[in-house]
Amino acid sequence: MTGANLIAASAFASVHGVFNSTAFDIVRNVALFLAVVFWLGFAYWVHRDARRRIDDPWLVGTATLLGLTVPYVGPVIYMLVRPPETLDDVRARAIEMRALEERLGHHALHCPVCRVEVESGYLVCPVCTTQLKQACAQCAAALEPAWQMCPYCAAPVVAASPMLLTAGGLDDALTAEVAASGSKPHGRPRGARKTRSSSR
Repeated sequence: MTGANLIAASAFASVHGVFNSTAFDIVRNVALFLAVVFWLGFAYWVHRDARRRIDDPWLVGTATLLGLTVPYVGPVIYMLVRPPETLDDVRARAIEMRALEERLGHHALHCPVCRVEVESGYLVCPVCTTQLKQACAQCAAALEPAWQMCPYCAAPVVAASPMLLTAGGLDDALTAEVAASGSKPHGRPRGARKTRSSSR
């Protein structure tokens, strides 16, 4: 037997001894055990993830069988075809969309004083009589504060000047009321003018 043949036979004997040794058996058994554990773990993960993302129980069972019958490749195929969102994400988005639609659809106007619900065409609040909008001088339509022209009759919007009633103006108004009715004013105390004249 030549030297090359002796070296080849020695190497083969060494490899054969390694494969037949107890250490190799332990490593092989541990590797097989880990492979089975990872296979079952991936199948269980596919089952749980499918339940979180798919509402149909038949599709969940199909995905689980795919993870079990095709080791390691089945979970990869499932990850490529699974739904991108979970069922909780879909429900949360539906609730948000419903709330947004309700908020946009029920945007009601309220009086700034008594907070009662009013319509967009109201000039005054029917509860507290607060003036809400200015009326057009031509067609009496309700105008928005930023409008410079009435869109209904094309009349220019005249800014409403607030009516300031001073003491003299109040007296003139009461005098005109007395002259029109022919009776004495009853809304002011009798000593009001006398008190004001004495204070001078």
